Amino acid sequence: MKRRIGRRTALSWLAGTTAAASIPGLRRARAQTLDRVSFLSNWRAQAEHGGYYQAVANGIYRRHGIDCDLRQGGPQVNNSQILLNGRVDFTMGGGFQALSYARENLPALCIGAIFQKDPQVLIAHPGVGNDSFEALRGKPILISGGGRVSYWPFLRARFGYTDDQVRPYTFNMQPFLADRNAIQQGYITSEPFAIRQAGVNPVVLLIADAGYEPYSTTIDARKQMVDEKPDVVQRFVNATIEGWYDYLNGDPAPGNVLIKRDNPDMDDAKIAYAIRAMKEYGIVISGDAERLGIGAMTDARWERFFRQTVEYQLNPADLDFRKAYSLRFVNQRVGMRG
Repeated sequence: MKRRIGRRTALSWLAGTTAAASIPGLRRARAQTLDRVSFLSNWRAQAEHGGYYQAVANGIYRRHGIDCDLRQGGPQVNNSQILLNGRVDFTMGGGFQALSYARENLPALCIGAIFQKDPQVLIAHPGVGNDSFEALRGKPILISGGGRVSYWPFLRARFGYTDDQVRPYTFNMQPFLADRNAIQQGYITSEPFAIRQAGVNPVVLLIADAGYEPYSTTIDARKQMVDEKPDVVQRFVNATIEGWYDYLNGDPAPGNVLIKRDNPDMDDAKIAYAIRAMKEYGIVISGDAERLGIGAMTDARWERFFRQTVEYQLNPADLDFRKAYSLRFVNQRVGMRG
């Protein structure tokens, strides 16, 4: 038999619950509603994505009210196209990509820079005189197609390199290992480790330390997301930053478990090397990030990078480069101690 609740009883019950809710220290239990967002990385899972995985593994996103759908990128994945098509909310990009948003008037922008330094390096054999950027002038260098339109123009202008030095790089290290005079591109967090495993202790030259200034491993977002859900964007950025501090300064094991689950090619030794390299070379925490926090960006840094691209004839001088990014969600010292 169903029990009927009269109007007076219902009103009394409502008044009681309202009064109870007003008592200091008494909180009604309520299930947390999470905002679901999707983020696409720029490659298969690796330590270079560790802060995101750590934020998932240790519940940092959830504590910020975010349910993060973390997706892997790869060689056949066009991140910017997927972002612009609205298939993800955020993607991992870089300085050149952000300027292309502005140049092509596309509805996306960069909202945070996890890597203060681009991890791109040139690698040479030891003991053959190829131990500085200046020493590589006039010598053949294995460069990928992407490298030819990004850091190569900088090297050409800065050190007097010429296009006839370029040889195709196919991401196969055997030609390098077979020739003591070979020079190739790489990432500070990856190729040097593999080369050392093969018995060669290489010379490693970080291009960023020579004045190459693009932000790398950025957080890019659709303008619609930024305009319509700024609170969700802020919480995602804050949680990501906290995840990176936790990954680099705490125990990275929880994030590493998820990295190895998504990418079985990763092992503990590769991951440990990449973490050491990111710390040693200041890839994540250096420059502005030391005072403003992980993810830091500044107008001055963006302008210097933009002027470089104009010098290399990669962008027109009248481009409104400030449309490429927003400082709204970073530089808040989130996660910093002291």
